Parts: sequence; structure tokens; C-alpha cells
Amino acid sequence: MDLSTIIHKTAADLRVAPNFSDYEAERHGFSWDAIRRTLGAQPDGGLNIAWQAVDRHVESGAGDKVAFRFLSRGGPAARAVTYAQLASLTNRFCNVLRELGVGKGDRIFILAGRIPELYTALLGGLKNGCVVSPLFSAFGPEPIATRLNLGKGSVLVTTDQLFMRKVAAWRDRMPSLKHILLVAEDGGSTAIPGTLDLAAMMRSATDACQITPTTSEDMALLHFTSGTTGTPKGAVHVHGAALTHWATGRYALDLHADDIYWCTADPGWVTGTSYGAIAPLLHGITSIVDLEEFDAQRWYGILHDEGVTVWYTAPTAIRMLMKAGTEAARVRAFRRLRFIASVGEPLNPEAVWWGKNVLGLPIHDNWWQTETGGIMIANTPAFDIKPGSMGRPLPGVDAAIVRRNEDGRAELIDSPGTEGELALRSGWPSMFRAYLNEEARYRKCFAHEWYLTGDLARRDTDGYYWFVGRTDDVIKSSGHLIGPFEVESALMEHPAVAEAGVIGKPDPVAGEVVKAFVSLNKGFEPSEALRLELLGHGRSRLGASVAPKDIAFLAELPRTRSGKIMRRLLKARELGLPEGDTSTLETGS
Repeated sequence: MDLSTIIHKTAADLRVAPNFSDYEAERHGFSWDAIRRTLGAQPDGGLNIAWQAVDRHVESGAGDKVAFRFLSRGGPAARAVTYAQLASLTNRFCNVLRELGVGKGDRIFILAGRIPELYTALLGGLKNGCVVSPLFSAFGPEPIATRLNLGKGSVLVTTDQLFMRKVAAWRDRMPSLKHILLVAEDGGSTAIPGTLDLAAMMRSATDACQITPTTSEDMALLHFTSGTTGTPKGAVHVHGAALTHWATGRYALDLHADDIYWCTADPGWVTGTSYGAIAPLLHGITSIVDLEEFDAQRWYGILHDEGVTVWYTAPTAIRMLMKAGTEAARVRAFRRLRFIASVGEPLNPEAVWWGKNVLGLPIHDNWWQTETGGIMIANTPAFDIKPGSMGRPLPGVDAAIVRRNEDGRAELIDSPGTEGELALRSGWPSMFRAYLNEEARYRKCFAHEWYLTGDLARRDTDGYYWFVGRTDDVIKSSGHLIGPFEVESALMEHPAVAEAGVIGKPDPVAGEVVKAFVSLNKGFEPSEALRLELLGHGRSRLGASVAPKDIAFLAELPRTRSGKIMRRLLKARELGLPEGDTSTLETGS
């Protein structure tokens, strides 16, 4: 079978009438003003993500509908939270913040697994006009402290166990942090000096709350994404992003009022916030949230037992399901499941066809970035799939292939099939408004009206876009963006390490895994014991998701004459690829 064969859609493939069925007409008639009118006006005339996502449904009479069903292994039965209950909980959290003197514009960081309190803090913080930044709970102490310090976080919401393991020893290194609100993982109370018991504060707070007035341009979310050099970048998003979240939920995910929806992404990553929380809530549907990590049998059980209709997941997870074999999937029927989408890294054609052959539905890839705040290019239900393609631009999104000129302008490439940099015409509501405290870095992302994504792509004659690669060295592992510099810096804190260079090495499951090359200080010799020690050091500092999976010793790392480590050359030598231009290589390396 030719895996590049186009999957043509028929009426039999569409179990409900799709929201998006006439590509040209919908794009031509689209306007963001119309989306704003669809969401409706708030009582104060402003725009607040949390009010639109929660209170709007309560006021329209849908308060009894389930917003979230929280699942956990070995715990109590699934906990259902209705929209009315979510409104009450988020109001209480908003009032907890006000009791502490936390106000509009203050930064709240959340470090927790997918527990109910994470979603309460996210939405309650937005109601208070705060800027909210969820962090991945698998981060190690150093990435946590780095991000909190960059964002000048004044409040941290976390669990007692995560606090003791990852925050307590670093507390003095986070000078902006004023309040630590703890959730007891055993369901009881916490009594750790210098912290506050969130459950007790929630019980004493009132659920009567008037939302702090916010406009579409007020800061709402702070998502960190890694670069090839320097510290992580803090991408600033505003309350107006709700328009993109709603529109893309309609067009790219085809959400309908009676859907049972499951996004497997953790809110510590932008997908888990935008599409694990905000977009489904804006559409007033029921979301499944599983507290556990990946397990093939468990996931198939959730799809079956919960009657999931729309499933949004990642290529890494799909490849892990493929690895588990077809029998694990075929012991259950997924009669309600009607749409599967994937994001995080390019989805290989084998996975698209595997979905169709094993689950009965092809998997629809889509593309976006932390900076875009929402899905920009997608394969959608009504249209044919070209396996391996990321699809076509959604309504409200104008994309192009460009080349950067020496004067900084972006020259459009009109010829189909020509590779260039993927660019988006600026102006969509969820476009990031800044890199926190890095104005020059932000400006470099734009050439007049075009946002330059840093991704290389090509467009075919039918308007479908195909991912080619990155213009930089960012590593994509299991959908997570990992900056080499952050990993190198952590390794170099070990007394044995003189220099470190980090690359992404292809992996059949994760897409890429982190491999580090290190040169040693005088007095240290390469050994298996030292390699294992450095791997452990990386895991303790960075967390398992970011730390190197492999380490190799080199006498010297290849460098440019200006002293920059040539990661490109490390990768070429590791993978047996052409080394390309080495004219800037330092003599003797």
C-alpha cells in the first residue's frame, strides 16, 4: 500500500455534519468581529477568558452540564464538575487571591499534575485579572526556578509533595515569590512552614465574585518555550486569544454541543491549556481529564468507557499505541469516536493510516506553535487528507512560504513545492504579543506584516502545507520543545563537565530524544560510572522530560572561531550526514 495515497472523505466518514464543509466560502466570509459577536458581550463590556469559558454558560442556563470528568487509577470514582460548580470554585479562588492582596497583572504559576485544583487556579486567576503560567509537573527544580524568576511570579500553586521535592530547597532563589498555596496530595491538610493550605482558604472564601475588568488586550497567559540560545522565552498571550480558541475548536476540532472530548496534553504545555481547558469550555462541552500517565490499555478503556467522541492527542502517544499492537485496540469498539486529531510534531503517514485501519478513523494532523496561541493549519473532518501534510490554513489565518532577504523583508515564494520559511500574516487574536522582557527578540520574529515561524515548509498545488524542518536547533521530544542551551547549562554545573553540546537524535516513539556530548575537566576521565552520574545529574536538575537520554564523551567539541559550539556538526557526525560548510570551524576541532 502506498502510504502517500490521499484519503478521500465520503459522507460515510462523517458521523455528524461538520462545522466546516466549504473551504473557500468559509474563509471568504470569515471575520474575527463575527466571532466576538458569537461569544457575546460580558456584563462589564470587556473580555475575560474565564467568564467566556465558564460563567457565560451558567448565565445561559447550562450550569448543570458537566464541564470536567476527572479520572484517576485506584482513587475514588470519576469526579464530575459541572459548569456551575466550576464557576463557584473559580470565584472562591479569585477571592482567595484578593484576600492575599494579589491583584490584576500579578503573575501566578501553577505546578501540579492534572488535578482539579490546577484548572480552578487557572480560571480563578484569570477572573482576578492575573497573568497565569502553568508549569509541567515533571520539570526539575532548576527549570521551575528559572521560569518563575523570569516571569516574576508572586504566587505558586502546587502540591505538598511537589513543593518538598522540587521547590523547598530552591525557595530562597525565587525572590519575587510571596505566596505558596499547597494542595495536600493525600486529600488532607498541609502544615508546612512558609506555605498556605489552599483547601482551608477555599473553604473560608465566598463564592460571590465580580470579575476584575479585563480587555481583549490585557495579559492573560504566559507560556514558556525554549530557544537555541539563552534562557526560555516567555510568550505573552492576551484575553482576546479566546476568539481563536473558540474558532479553532469549531473548525479544527469540529466541536459540537453534545461531544465528550479528551485532550491528552498536560496544561503545563500550551496545548493542554488552550485545548485541554479553554477551547472545550468555550464550547460548553464535557472534557475528560485523566490524572495518570500513558498506558495503552487504560487509554483504550477511557475512549470506550467514557464514550469519547473527539480525541486530541500527540504523535508520540499514537506511536506508542502502534507499538502496543493492534489487538490491544481491537478488543474494544469505539462506536462514539468520530474525530481524532494530533499535534506536537509532524505526524508520519504510517500513523495516519494506522488510525484508519485500526481505529476506523484517520488521524488528522495540525500545526501551530506556542507563539501562535492556537491551531493555524489543520486537516479538518470534511476534507481529504494527504498523509504527512499538516493541512491547510484555517479561516482567519493567512499563511505563506517566504525567504528572508538581507534587508529583513520577507519575499513571498509563489511556486508550489518550493521550500522556504512558513510565515503567517499577523493579526489573529491569539498571536503572542511579546517575549517577556525581550523586545528585540520579539521584533526579529516579524518582517513587516508577516510573523516568521522558524519552521521550514512547502506548499503544494492544492494549498496543503508540508513540514520540512526547523531553522534552528530546538529539539522536539514527545511534543515538547527543548532548548539545547538550557540542558547544556545544567550539565556544565557538574564539576566534571568542561563543555557540553546537545542535539536531538531521531527516535521512533518520541520523535527526538536529547543526546549530549561533553568534554571533561582536568582530573576526570570518561567512564560508564561517570556517564550514569551525569545522566542522573541531568534528571535531577531538569526533570526526565528535558534531561539527556544519552551522553557521549569527546576530547573537544567542534566550535566556531568565535567560540560557539557547532551543534549542527555534532548532529551531522552522529547521524552520518553531510557536514556542510565548516569554514567557520575552529582549527584543530
